[in-house]
Amino acid sequence: MGLLHDARSALPGATASLLHTAYRLQPGDELQRSRCAGWTRAHVLSHLARNADGVGRLVRSAVDGTRESMYASDQERESEIELGASRPLDRLQADLTRTCSAVEAALDRLTDAHAEVVVSRTPRGQTFRAEWLPLLRLREVAIHHVDLDAGYRFADIPDEVVALLLTEQVRRLRADAGAPDLVITTDEGDEFPVGQATTPVSGPRHAVLAWLTRGLSDGVRGDLPTLPHGG
Repeated sequence: MGLLHDARSALPGATASLLHTAYRLQPGDELQRSRCAGWTRAHVLSHLARNADGVGRLVRSAVDGTRESMYASDQERESEIELGASRPLDRLQADLTRTCSAVEAALDRLTDAHAEVVVSRTPRGQTFRAEWLPLLRLREVAIHHVDLDAGYRFADIPDEVVALLLTEQVRRLRADAGAPDLVITTDEGDEFPVGQATTPVSGPRHAVLAWLTRGLSDGVRGDLPTLPHGG
């Protein structure tokens, strides 16, 4: 569980950075568009809080055997985000602070003994092992911090976090039947073959991560193919 222990260690710093940005927002700023299509900054803040609740439920499922899923359904997830996004900024900030603290405490309960416990996103939806929960939460915090479009960029994510998220994103890409055949190299010395590894793509780690997760091509070199699900 080395990769995932590293993710758990990196989460407090990423969360503190997110909260710093959230509390720099002034009333009205939350109504501005985010980098997520159709979402304001308030939607992003609301989602991050509800994601924290969902991860907490999965910890209970893994540790206590409650059989809870992350969300009751995709529709309920979306409605909770919409409802939360209608609140004023100070309530969004307070909710995010509370839930970030709660999910970190919850993740502290996970041990190697829970690594292979299977948990689910929705009652009959995607399943995965509980060992991935710290990395899942770190991904949400770091990438949605950028999505707030409030001055924090992919280049501002600490390199050790970028390295973790890049490894995880390549794993996701390799598991996707629609993934193109790539050999991804970074300026920092990483090499990630995907499929038949026929198309070379390179760039700084943070730029490659931005391309793989959000389809942003600045700083990425090569004949860039279309990524499944828009990156």
